[in-house]
Amino acid sequence: MSIKVSDYILQRLREWEVEYVFAYPGDGINGLLAAWGRAEDEPRFIQSRHEEMSAFEAVGYAKFSGKVGVCAATSGPGAIHLLNGLYDAKLDHVPVVAIVGQTNRSAMGGSYQQEVDLASLYKDVASAFCETVTVPEQLPNVLDRALRTAYAQRTVTAVIVPADVQELDYTPPTHAFKMVPSSLGSPSYAPVPAPADLARAADVINAGEKVAVLIGQGARGARPEVEELADLLGAGVAKALLGKDALPDDLPYVTGSIGLLGTRPSYEMMRDCDTLLVVGSSFPYSQFLPEFDQARAVQIDIDPFMVGLRYPFEVNLVGDAKETLKALLPQLKRKKRGSWRKKIEKDTAHWWQVMEGRAEVEADPVNPEYVVHALDALLPDDAMITADSGSAANWYARHLRLRGSMRGSLSGTLATMGPGVPYAIGAKFARPDRPALAIVGDGAMQMNGMAELITVAKYWHEWQDPRLIVAVLNNHDLNQVTWEMRAMSGAPQFLPSQSMPDVPYADFARSIGLEGVRVEEPEGVEAAWRKALGAGRPFVIDFRTDPAVPPIPPHADFDQIQATASAILKGDSDRVGMVRQGLKAKLQEILPGHRPGRRDDGDS
Repeated sequence: MSIKVSDYILQRLREWEVEYVFAYPGDGINGLLAAWGRAEDEPRFIQSRHEEMSAFEAVGYAKFSGKVGVCAATSGPGAIHLLNGLYDAKLDHVPVVAIVGQTNRSAMGGSYQQEVDLASLYKDVASAFCETVTVPEQLPNVLDRALRTAYAQRTVTAVIVPADVQELDYTPPTHAFKMVPSSLGSPSYAPVPAPADLARAADVINAGEKVAVLIGQGARGARPEVEELADLLGAGVAKALLGKDALPDDLPYVTGSIGLLGTRPSYEMMRDCDTLLVVGSSFPYSQFLPEFDQARAVQIDIDPFMVGLRYPFEVNLVGDAKETLKALLPQLKRKKRGSWRKKIEKDTAHWWQVMEGRAEVEADPVNPEYVVHALDALLPDDAMITADSGSAANWYARHLRLRGSMRGSLSGTLATMGPGVPYAIGAKFARPDRPALAIVGDGAMQMNGMAELITVAKYWHEWQDPRLIVAVLNNHDLNQVTWEMRAMSGAPQFLPSQSMPDVPYADFARSIGLEGVRVEEPEGVEAAWRKALGAGRPFVIDFRTDPAVPPIPPHADFDQIQATASAILKGDSDRVGMVRQGLKAKLQEILPGHRPGRRDDGDS
């Protein structure tokens, strides 16, 4: 019995063990939609509210499952809408395959309705592999290469299928000239650097006295080896944001995140070290790494195109993080647990006191740092946490201590707005037995988070653990950009671009069958978290937070804060609150536990 090309595409996806395709319908993929009906919805068609959300959900699924994420869209506008999510996947090195429709072959080149040159459009985002299927015999090779390349290179690939080709009878490639047969599977491999390179790296590391380690998501599979490394070298370990869940934050030598959203102990460790080892990270901000003439450095990365970046590394090791560290560790000499490690642990313990102090500083009406800090102790051991771009990412980076089997992610390199909620949806399909939490700003929530609550309402009944919690930091301000304008441009807040309307997010959630609550005072924060974590369905918490609480970078000092304040005192709509909250927050680094502005503990 003959089958159509569209039927074969779904069959081949099933053979690759693809369980879900995150998609939105359109006539450019009508053939595929009909095939889904014949296939009894296997793999599952997961309908978002917008194609960009389909792509984000595929990225979230891939990040939290370790499998390839697959998304699909119609020709023209549908294919265009996928792009932002696909670039998010490409820049964060996540395997995603896009299957997109195209106008009939007979109309191509005729300026037909919804005709877009998709090969050119996708040339960059799917540069590793992008192919148009024009005859059935190109399958299964095209699909297999798209999936295999996405897995092997941890990147985006695309398969373009004209609408009329979807309806053709499938004919496999024959044993003939210019036919390309194919086979299933993407074998795993774990490359290890050459022995001579490992020896050179060991010499550099052994010569150092004050070793700093920076890990990224590439170290996620090497947790035992990184812990052994830190113990052997008496080193501290900082984490790029995409590697936040690669090592537990409750280890005393883990200094936390690095960079503008990072911690003071990470900043100081990089400032003072004499040796740097980077494992599985392409952290871009070299100003937060040691001075170029300060430290000898070694990098480990599985991608040969990503080594040698960001810093003048003395040795670049191309290999799998786990296998490379296993080969390197026997060549490293144990260092005494001296003042370097003791200082790192002391600084890290002090920093968590600072974070607790900042969280308890009064704000109007609620301190966003307190909102996230209060969640830290309540997080379930198996929580999956997503954060959106903006000031929410600051509090995620600094206040949440991921531990045990907790997972977390955000848009690391593209830093695009809007993936927080769709990431959480993708995570729930990856692990429907685990709770998911999304921490988002009101800007991202209004951009697309509210619409994707409808997707949550559509599917949550299928999840073994029904908990998907969306926490909205509702400060009526596009807060990160407002602070960037102040700190980087010396410009006051520009209300026409920055002011956000107030929206009853919890009311909207309840209107579509979810649960929700609005919190307008600090006393309600912990109770709201507990209620959401105990709820039997998805939950939205609308936290009314203070936009004047500053996301102070770890290297800022009083002089910088005062300079920023004095540059904008004239004309900023929130000048008094900004200066007050900035000084309060910075004071915690000097006097942790001091509560300026609180009268109930005797402070003035």
